[in-house]
Amino acid sequence: MVTDSENCEEAKGFKASIFFLALYLVAIGSGCVKPNMIAHGADQFDQSNPKQSKKLSSYFNAAYFAFSTGELVALTVLVWVQTHSGMDVGFGVSAAAMALGLFGVVSGTLYYRNKRPQGSIFTPIAQVFVAAMLKRKQICPSNPQMLHGLNQNNVPNDSGSVFLTQRFRFLDKACIKVEDGTNKKESPWRLCTVTQVEQVKVLISVVPIFACTIIFNTILAQLQTFSVQQGSAMNNKLTKNFHVPPASLQSIPYIMLVILVPLYDKFFVPFARKYTGHESGISPLQRIGFGLFLATFSMISAALMEKKRRDSALDSGKTLSIFSITPQFLIFGLSEMFTAVGLIEFFYKQSLKGMQAFLTAMTYCSYSFGFYLSSLLVSFVNKVTSSSSNRGWLSENDLSTKTGLIFSTGC
Repeated sequence: MVTDSENCEEAKGFKASIFFLALYLVAIGSGCVKPNMIAHGADQFDQSNPKQSKKLSSYFNAAYFAFSTGELVALTVLVWVQTHSGMDVGFGVSAAAMALGLFGVVSGTLYYRNKRPQGSIFTPIAQVFVAAMLKRKQICPSNPQMLHGLNQNNVPNDSGSVFLTQRFRFLDKACIKVEDGTNKKESPWRLCTVTQVEQVKVLISVVPIFACTIIFNTILAQLQTFSVQQGSAMNNKLTKNFHVPPASLQSIPYIMLVILVPLYDKFFVPFARKYTGHESGISPLQRIGFGLFLATFSMISAALMEKKRRDSALDSGKTLSIFSITPQFLIFGLSEMFTAVGLIEFFYKQSLKGMQAFLTAMTYCSYSFGFYLSSLLVSFVNKVTSSSSNRGWLSENDLSTKTGLIFSTGC
């Protein structure tokens, strides 16, 4: 472990390459594990069985509870280990935890309900758009049985066929059999099945919900970034000898989630089910909407507290306690319980056969886009407001910062 008296040598060349390679490997591994793990767990439930279907919502709550517990341990215990024993020990503990998790997954291999690999989902999606464009001048037949890949009476069966829906009818042109009666078989880039078309329709349908949650995750990024900046300018003394690191405040939402998710599943869902008749208590869309509504109040709280912090420092020179910004984290933790879990459940239940992991992965794409959008917003504001004597509204960590405006924008 490097002490304050030692010089920390900057990593360059080969050492830096190894470090960044490791970071990218972590990102790739995380991108593979998270969506597939959730979808694989949900696949163990038979949705045609009413009892198992009712338990599916509880599974999503339990999965996010486990995720939140891991985040909480990482932000508290692991940070403490790295601080007192060094980064090498911290990374070693993380690697050991991953190895233990891998052992747990592999140990249940014989008991899983597995699906056969079906190849990339992007190729069938591209084929639908290409075929629909090539047949854009065709007229959709009044008899849906003339469409390729639709079974008799338009009734789904166990082979993976689906209902033909009436939305986005222009895509149905990809299923029109132009060369029926000939021996020539049409290319899959000119003729698609109804199942392929319905997969694309589902994907288009969930895009608006996906877009809404990008803003939600932009708020999360701003809260995590600028609340730490707020905290570093506040009194972080808990006792005479113990100071609260500003970054540790990020654990508050996960503390909320660890406490509230089991209570939500145990008490709220059965209570709401009596009145709504919905197996999840409230629908995933209602859950997402309520979570987005609560996120607004998190940013309002952050904006008001930032104004109070600046006014207090300017008027009386008083520094507020770092715990003054706790409410914004508490509200956001409650918001995330509704939005994040609801989003995962919504994407999974909207998906057709073979799409579950793909749509579940969109949840994490929403996180990524949200953080990228936040970075873009901060860079844009700093560039516009910077000058020769000022690095920008959001670059400083003193009373000249305009963090409150960013929080107000997030509202």
